[in-house]
Amino acid sequence: MSYDPPPPSYPYRPPDSSSSYDTYPWLPQQPPEPPEPAGRRPQRHAALGHHSDLRVLRSAYRWQRRVATLTALGYFVLFLILSAFAPSFMTRTVTDGLPTGLLLALVQVPVTWLAIALYEQTARRRVDPLADRIRKQVELDARREGTR
Repeated sequence: MSYDPPPPSYPYRPPDSSSSYDTYPWLPQQPPEPPEPAGRRPQRHAALGHHSDLRVLRSAYRWQRRVATLTALGYFVLFLILSAFAPSFMTRTVTDGLPTGLLLALVQVPVTWLAIALYEQTARRRVDPLADRIRKQVELDARREGTR
C-alpha cells in the first residue's frame, strides 16, 4: 500500500492576490457596509428581535394555554374514561333518579367556566404585564428612532 498525500485545497489563492478570489465571478459583489455616523449614540439595549422579554412572554403564554387546555380537556377525558371503563359507577344513582354519569356531564359546564376563568386570570397576572412592557419599549424605541 502506498500513501498519497491529500490534494491541495482549492481554490488556490496566491499570496499577493486581489479580492477577486474572495467571491465567485458570477455572483454580484456585495457593497461594503457604510460606517456608522459619528454623532450617533450606540443602543443601550438589544434589538427587539433578540429581547429576552419576548422569550419570557412566549413561555408565559404557553403556560397559560396549557393550564386552561388541560383543565377543560383533562376533565372531559376523565369523564370519557369513566364512561367507557366504569359503567357501574356511572349508572349508580346519587339522589333519586340522578345517575352519577349525568351529574358528571353537567359538571362539565362549570369546569369549562373554570378553565376560562383560569385563562383570564393568568392573562391578567402574567401575560398582559409582559406584553404591555414590551409594547411600551417598542413605542419608546420608535420615538427615539424618529428623532434621529
